[in-house]
Amino acid sequence: MDFYIIIPAHNEENTIGLTLESLVNQTLLPKHLVVVNDNSSDNTNNIISAFTEKYNWISLINITSSNEHIPGAKVINAFYKGLEILDENYDVICKYDADIIFPKNYLESIAKLFKRNTKIGIAGGIPFVNKKNTWVFETVASKNHVRGPIKSYRKKCFIDIGGLKKSVGWDSIDVLLAQYYGWKVKTNKDLHVKHLKPTGKTYSKHTKYLRGEALYKMRFGFILTLIASIKSALKKRSFSYFFNSMIGFFKAKKENQSFIVNEDQGRFIRHLHWTNIRKKVF
Repeated sequence: MDFYIIIPAHNEENTIGLTLESLVNQTLLPKHLVVVNDNSSDNTNNIISAFTEKYNWISLINITSSNEHIPGAKVINAFYKGLEILDENYDVICKYDADIIFPKNYLESIAKLFKRNTKIGIAGGIPFVNKKNTWVFETVASKNHVRGPIKSYRKKCFIDIGGLKKSVGWDSIDVLLAQYYGWKVKTNKDLHVKHLKPTGKTYSKHTKYLRGEALYKMRFGFILTLIASIKSALKKRSFSYFFNSMIGFFKAKKENQSFIVNEDQGRFIRHLHWTNIRKKVF
């Protein structure tokens, strides 16, 4: 299978070299890899350039945007800048982060998942973070959820879901829309990747309301947003997270922000979540 990989990068001099090194050593090499250097002010550009000089299937493009890490919009805008320079002769398109160390068999294992079941539309491994010199599972989401930093999409699925949404919550809505269009989402729980910078580490105080905003835009509604916010707050052991999430929801509602799914997709999403809740309760 032909893999195309796009990696948005902003001030990643401490990690991008490790990420690229792990990808050039894959047992199944990608056909193309594009790193989008998004307004970096450190040595990120030079590190990437060293790889482009050595490997003709690695490309670098430089863009200028905000220095602030804004979940969703910034990274997906950069992703699309990378997509613009690629052709459509791929089987799998990947959006990877610049702070990941992949095991050598990562792409080969993902290809096997896609080949084994043609209904799998999104696939990935599971991320581990370093805590006290021990690599442990990053408990931001369940092991059944393919995380944003390591997502691989079958071409047809990527087209069906309309690509990636330029909004906070993009890495949840893609999974939900994939299921809406009849695709399966699969993680290989034996495929461990090292996430060098835990999720949320680079977020600013200005992003604290964005979780609630995302739930509003996905048409969760008040009750499901309340349940989802409580669940996440308990996992994070943070009451302020719950409080900020609900503020974000009501803020988006008051401002009448645009939804990122249509009404029918919204009904499907709510039904899917209520079904999952009933399964857990009963």
